[in-house]
Amino acid sequence: MRWRWMVTWALCAAVMCGLLLVWPLRDPARISAAAAVLSAVVALFGVLSVWAWRAGRGRVHSSSGQAADAVEVLARTVRRQWEEEAILRQLYDPAPLPLAWSDCSHPGVSDHRQLVGTAVVCRAGDPQELAAAFGSLPRRRLVVLGAGGSGKTTFTVLLLLALLRTRTTDDPVPVLFSLSSFDPARESARNWLRRRIAADYPAIADTETYGASVIEDLLTEHRLIPVLDGLDELPERRRAAALASLNDTLPSDAPLVLTCRTADYVRAVTESGILTGAAVLEPAPVRTSDALALLRLATPPESGRQHGWNALAEHLDHHPQAPAAQALTSPLMVALARSVYADNDGDPAELVDTRSFSTPADIERHLLGALVPTLYRRARRQSPTRSWDPRQAQGYLAHLAAGMHAQGTYDLMWWQLYRWTPALAGPWRRAWTWTSIACAGLLLATSFLVMVQDVPSWPEALRWFPQSVLESFVFVPVLALSGLIATRERSLPRASAVAAVISLSGGLALPPSTWWYYRGASGPVLVASIGFLCFSLWLVMLGAGLPSPPRTPSRSSPARRHWGRQAIRALVLVVGVAVISVTVFASYTIAGYEAVLPLGTVPWGLVIGTVAGVSLAALDWVRDPSTADDVATAASSVQADRLVSLISGAACAVVFVIPDAAMRAVPWVPADPLRTTMFAAVVGLFHGGIMGLVVALAAHSWPHYTVARLLLAARGKLPWRLQAFLADAHRLGILRQVGPGYQFRHARLQQHLATHPGLPAPRTPQRPDRPSPAPATTT
Repeated sequence: MRWRWMVTWALCAAVMCGLLLVWPLRDPARISAAAAVLSAVVALFGVLSVWAWRAGRGRVHSSSGQAADAVEVLARTVRRQWEEEAILRQLYDPAPLPLAWSDCSHPGVSDHRQLVGTAVVCRAGDPQELAAAFGSLPRRRLVVLGAGGSGKTTFTVLLLLALLRTRTTDDPVPVLFSLSSFDPARESARNWLRRRIAADYPAIADTETYGASVIEDLLTEHRLIPVLDGLDELPERRRAAALASLNDTLPSDAPLVLTCRTADYVRAVTESGILTGAAVLEPAPVRTSDALALLRLATPPESGRQHGWNALAEHLDHHPQAPAAQALTSPLMVALARSVYADNDGDPAELVDTRSFSTPADIERHLLGALVPTLYRRARRQSPTRSWDPRQAQGYLAHLAAGMHAQGTYDLMWWQLYRWTPALAGPWRRAWTWTSIACAGLLLATSFLVMVQDVPSWPEALRWFPQSVLESFVFVPVLALSGLIATRERSLPRASAVAAVISLSGGLALPPSTWWYYRGASGPVLVASIGFLCFSLWLVMLGAGLPSPPRTPSRSSPARRHWGRQAIRALVLVVGVAVISVTVFASYTIAGYEAVLPLGTVPWGLVIGTVAGVSLAALDWVRDPSTADDVATAASSVQADRLVSLISGAACAVVFVIPDAAMRAVPWVPADPLRTTMFAAVVGLFHGGIMGLVVALAAHSWPHYTVARLLLAARGKLPWRLQAFLADAHRLGILRQVGPGYQFRHARLQQHLATHPGLPAPRTPQRPDRPSPAPATTT
């Protein structure tokens, strides 16, 4: 802890001494600008002091009481989250599909019987039976296998809710995660779990309430049951490594649930070995009678569609091997049939038409193709003014599915959307895009200054425009180099060193702009201007991070809890920085420079210090991990990162402005030093502020997402209100929510939309009383 304070203030002293050497105070006309710069430097280093203080404070371990409180909060949050998701997925409406699960018959996928316990048989529709079956496992480790569409994810959701509904105080909390974001080559399974818990449930990351080690403690003490869905959704080369990481980094007696397609799990086990101590279950096929009984219950009793189900049932009684009978053995097809027919105006009797549906695959394609337009037509009937056009919605969803397929992922994470646009996909393209944005901002600021400032002549004013263009080229090496550096967790000394190197690259791109702006100035002034730019860039990167898309969005948000402690800390920071600034200004009057800084100008030190202090307090406030007791959703994640981005950008703009504004005053030191300071502040506010703002925004997810979303919307690929569209698709059951992102309700739906982007052709319904004959046998 002590070395942090020493490094912080030693660096501050070194910078101040360098400024005094570059800026000789024997010329009284320069003392005002020197006072402003020195006070700004001391004020800016206040943020490092706050970091040193908070870094030491964050080392406090969580107590047993804090861990117990965190478990109860997490249990309530997870249950609320998945109860709402179960309603949207209609898992209990009217009842879960009575699907039986039992020990997997495939050899070599399960551990020794002595380790996994007796044989397990349970029904997914009975919560008590599910919870009892899982509790009977000696190590509470379970692998759920099955073919695509066999109901593995539904089983895990039902199991999770059953465990939460029967949970007592000492029982662990099941928490469901999608494995598709796990890369065993970059991090271990344990580190990935820690990161996912903190990102998906930010309330648990509240160090003020639960301590800094609460997530690690919950994993170590086995107070969590990670429910990991979709090992098969990882690229094939990662599956065996992921399974090995689970065995190597998690204790063999730690509770765990894992789902995977059977064939993919068998291949992964062949390469890396079984999941230690885990029982393995697989489902029995759905009975056609159970499927039809559930579909009848889901259809209103007086609806004409009941006749369609009766016609279909009669047909299947006479042709038990018909394509419709084989299709309805899949829980996915039963769920799709419900969405297309039971909840809408479709006639299920059309499924007996064996000319149109000669194989189960034909029925699957029909149901997948009819799902989206059927749901949107129903939504439009319910709310004509607030729903999306079915054809337009189909196009948007098809583009999303194609983009996810091209990226090789099943997760639609909004902060990764920039990868879909060529202008932002690569570091150099991204650098030129942000350079164009910064250049446009600087030119607008220059136009405003030309209009409001009293300039000697228009030729003199017009020379500011090339200056703005030359300044914008500073962003090219800064952003490109930031994007080329591998993103990983770094300690503050390493992060500071990397930021210093990148800042130096920006300084090396500044000489053309410096020569244009400071023509006729001395060599030390030119060197000092480059040094100040590097220093300002370094400060901004230290506060906001490297200007490249982060791996995950900001999970912190301005603290709503502990507001009293936060207010006191912010007040101390603002008052301390302001006092330092006033002291520096007043010291010149005490030293006998009243002619340059009379007593009446000392309050300007208070103004500068207060502005810097408020900026640093805002940065400290938005970086606090305190949040409400809620789960991270896509909408809340976007809102949190947007607020963090804007506050961080505004604060870093002010941080960048003060030294930049003072340096711009060097060539123009009039007789009135106060006017010099004010003029420099105006110029720096528009130029330095924009530069600091752009660098800070480029370090967050929301600005990249916004640029990508607008570019895709302008091309008609996505809606302008993307989050509203995704939320509506989630409400309709087309998407499912996975932490702060979305997935299609099933991988097959994503694949179908990616390969069949258009609406299906309308079909003439088959009369129920005149079914076409079915083939004798289908295989």
